[in-house]
Amino acid sequence: MIEKNKIKWLNRLAMKKYRQEYGVFVAEGAKTVEELLPAFRCQSLYYTAAYTGKLPAGVSVRVTDEELRKISNMEAPQGVLAVFEMAKETPLNLRSDITLVLDGVQDAGNLGTILRAADWFGFEQVICTKGTVDVYNPKVVQATMGALARVKVTYVETADLLAVVRKEQLPLYVTDLSGKDLYESVIKSPALMVFGNEGNGVSREMRDAATDRLLLPNYPVGRKCSESLNVGVATALVCAEIRRRQR
Repeated sequence: MIEKNKIKWLNRLAMKKYRQEYGVFVAEGAKTVEELLPAFRCQSLYYTAAYTGKLPAGVSVRVTDEELRKISNMEAPQGVLAVFEMAKETPLNLRSDITLVLDGVQDAGNLGTILRAADWFGFEQVICTKGTVDVYNPKVVQATMGALARVKVTYVETADLLAVVRKEQLPLYVTDLSGKDLYESVIKSPALMVFGNEGNGVSREMRDAATDRLLLPNYPVGRKCSESLNVGVATALVCAEIRRRQR
């Protein structure tokens, strides 16, 4: 049985300020929880009789379906909920690969989708500017489907990131509707590839500092179509093109 104070505490973790205060986040569902177990320290795990997966010793508590509903962030809880400690910050390494940068991406589902794409295509580091949705938001964690276990996410101020880019003399590419055709452009590595906010695109600071602005062209060129691509879809397509060139 879960005490009322514990239920209240777990519910608070849906809010960013409490996650940051306690340094923990929540993950739900067998797939997500079991992917994260080797990568993050599990503080507690709550499971129902229906769950048959891994149970870390000393922190696993069996609960009823009703109790799980009280602590879950999901409309239909999936049998297991775990509380993990957040990853400790480590220095950025911008010289090993093309680093993805998310500049003010605000939709939790988009961030989760982008991290899954980064994981699929082997981009192990993603930088987020401070305006980007919290990676430990429960909706983001669920949307990643465990990609957080392999993709390092770091939040930085835009000015601080651009200072490092200038110091390291790294190419900075931004995706932009007025940019040059991605498929006809040279993309150097190491470099940074920036994707912008769902409504406003890449910030002025990023655009002004860009080495090149790149566009994913529609097909055929000139045909009337949607105004733009969803940022999650665009990121996946750019990642695929980068890796195609590197094979």
